[in-house]
Amino acid sequence: MSETSTRSGGRPGLPMAGVQQPRRDEVLNLPRVHISSHPVMAHNMTALRDRNTQSPEFYRLVKEIGALLAYEATVSLTLKSSPIETPMGPMIGKRLAGGIGVTPILRAGLGLAEAFREVIPDIQIWHLGLRRDENTLQAMEYYNQLPHKVDLQVAYAIDPMLATGGSAIDAINVLKRRGIPRLSYMCIIAAPYGLLKLSQTHPDIDIYIGALDESLTDQGYILPGLGDAGDRQFGTF
Repeated sequence: MSETSTRSGGRPGLPMAGVQQPRRDEVLNLPRVHISSHPVMAHNMTALRDRNTQSPEFYRLVKEIGALLAYEATVSLTLKSSPIETPMGPMIGKRLAGGIGVTPILRAGLGLAEAFREVIPDIQIWHLGLRRDENTLQAMEYYNQLPHKVDLQVAYAIDPMLATGGSAIDAINVLKRRGIPRLSYMCIIAAPYGLLKLSQTHPDIDIYIGALDESLTDQGYILPGLGDAGDRQFGTF
């Protein structure tokens, strides 16, 4: 029995039962939270949520949505001047000032990492495995392939779903221990509860999301959501 369920009067196995959740309109204007309003995002999101969308198409949509989010999440990256020669003569162009790291939370974040690499091919991809305990909803680290030496301008933790916020908070904690100067978080769908928790715990990061949903179920799943993003990407039902 989870401690949360016991305190809130919920039944065993239902860790969010009786837990007060913020309303969607209460978190819409949180500082440093960026919710996509792109019409193509809304179009692709509808297809992604559809229960009839099969795994190959679902995976393709994750990558398309991930690329749209990557463009939105990199809009404020720092640039530096770079002199070049065009076919018509010299000019001063712009290049990214410093490396970019992307940390997909395994395994569901892998499709988003591929999308990010299509937008910026020379990113560094670091893998972090966090598994959610289904009874307590606590994130447990089981794999960490992050470098010891870091030279980046920014690193992004990425995961399709921001539900209770546990995995996102832990991922940012891991990245902060690497001394990266700037951190951001990116996901496809967020619940108000997890978004508020992440924003309150890490008020110094930017959060980019494709859609903000209504609430969590008693089991901790997002409504209306899209089901299990990992299973639907990789066909492991």
